Amino acid sequence: MIARSGVTATLVALLTATNTPAAAQQAEAPLPRLVTNGNHHALLVDGAPFLMLGAQANNSSNYPSALPKVWPVLDQLHANTLEIPVAWQQVEPEEGKFDFSWVQTLLEQARSHDKRLVLLWFGTWKNTNPNYTPAWVLTNNRRFPRMKKPDGSDSYALSPMYRSTLEADKRAFVQLMSYLKAHDPQNTVLMVQVENETGSYGNPRDYGMAAQKLFDGPVPAALVKAQHKQPGNWARVFGDQADRYFNTWYLARYVNEIAAAGKEVKPLPMYANAALAGAFGTPDPKAVASGGPQWDVLDIWKAAAPAIDTEAPDIYDAKSADVAAYLDHYDRPDNPLFVPETGNAPKFARYFWSALGHGAIGYAPFGMDATGYFNYPLGAGPLDDEIIDAFASKYALIAPIDRDWARIAYEHETWGCSRPDDGAAQKKTFGAWTITAKYGQWQFGPDEDDMRRQDAPPWAAKPIGGCLVAALGPDTFLITGDHVRLHIDASNDGPPHPLMVRVEEGHFDKGTWVMDRVWNGDETDYGLNFVDTPYLLKVTMGSYK
Repeated sequence: MIARSGVTATLVALLTATNTPAAAQQAEAPLPRLVTNGNHHALLVDGAPFLMLGAQANNSSNYPSALPKVWPVLDQLHANTLEIPVAWQQVEPEEGKFDFSWVQTLLEQARSHDKRLVLLWFGTWKNTNPNYTPAWVLTNNRRFPRMKKPDGSDSYALSPMYRSTLEADKRAFVQLMSYLKAHDPQNTVLMVQVENETGSYGNPRDYGMAAQKLFDGPVPAALVKAQHKQPGNWARVFGDQADRYFNTWYLARYVNEIAAAGKEVKPLPMYANAALAGAFGTPDPKAVASGGPQWDVLDIWKAAAPAIDTEAPDIYDAKSADVAAYLDHYDRPDNPLFVPETGNAPKFARYFWSALGHGAIGYAPFGMDATGYFNYPLGAGPLDDEIIDAFASKYALIAPIDRDWARIAYEHETWGCSRPDDGAAQKKTFGAWTITAKYGQWQFGPDEDDMRRQDAPPWAAKPIGGCLVAALGPDTFLITGDHVRLHIDASNDGPPHPLMVRVEEGHFDKGTWVMDRVWNGDETDYGLNFVDTPYLLKVTMGSYK
């Protein structure tokens, strides 16, 4: 569950953590946890807000032999967090016999490389498939049944309807959490993903006898209440989406029971990730990972799985309108935004700014290691410096201030923008001021200029660029970005004679702003221009009388 806390309580916690002797802090290291302040969220790590600058390794990089090809890429990215699988088949190859040597190696190497971890539990479902279950599960369809199709034949996915499968998965997960409790007092592991992209493609639910009996019976009262519906059976209450909603409810309950059991041992934040089904409209139940936490069924997941702290989108759709919609859908007062997977092609990097502008607690491109695998066309081809730098240039700026930004996003209004596919300008109003982002501009000269149009910058048509803004006060903004020009003008409620009073380039030192130089003249006459180097600016607006 998300712990709710106001700004005052959080500041007290921060001051306490700051003033506690180092030895005592180590002895009483608080567990990572999610806190909520209205529409703002933060992941507290060691008692203070923390932003996960993440990278997810490829699926088969979850072995010690692959790690030497993982850490150098994270270092080049300036990432602070590695997301990496722990497979059920790894830790329980024989029923009842557990082996956590992989987890121990991972913990030790993460600490030596000064990285935090998010563990991805590949259990009953991985991309809806059971292939990461142990062989004794995978091959025993009688004890661990697959879903049934309408004609009575087996589907490929394991059914969420059977206690035998749930209890076996839960037992292994509890053993994992017990190992972390005993061997990770430092809380190197920040969060745990419970299962992976759950659901079923092509077969919206289990049509076996046990499932059919439940489907023909009444919808559970808790779901009827949560959906503001009248009681009835599934078909009557939910119509064309009944099969999918049925699978969503029972699958989410399954995941919830596993997460809750793990939290009884070590209550780390836990999340469920979604294979997305389109940013708009209602999906065809046969064309989606039916049962997974897609945006249009989040309310079902919230009712069914209170032990899951947040549902998170895996974004591999690079269309700007779709990405904007996904971020809006998953950024909710009851759902901290976290982007645990996104494509690693350079066109996806621009959305880092939008995610942080939504107050995301973390962001991670997928496939960021040098093992030689690439998931093109969902992501990039073989990694090279250009691909890595698309993300690294942004991470490099934020890495020194990851905690500062996490604190600011928890306490202040923020906005992020990414170049839309059509290159159109974007606007955001903060009280008396409206900030406009424009793309395809040089650093010098007016927006509209014949000579400039004839000699457009080389990035003008590329899918790159964006900005990040935090309103530190009514007239003060923290701003950064790349390949973008920002104008700040008076809004309809603003002053009659607006002006830019001061623009400081600087950095944070132990939470305090330090000015490095003042921008003026050419650097501000034509807006605030960011190209390859994403500077950090503190801008003060005002007016004259």
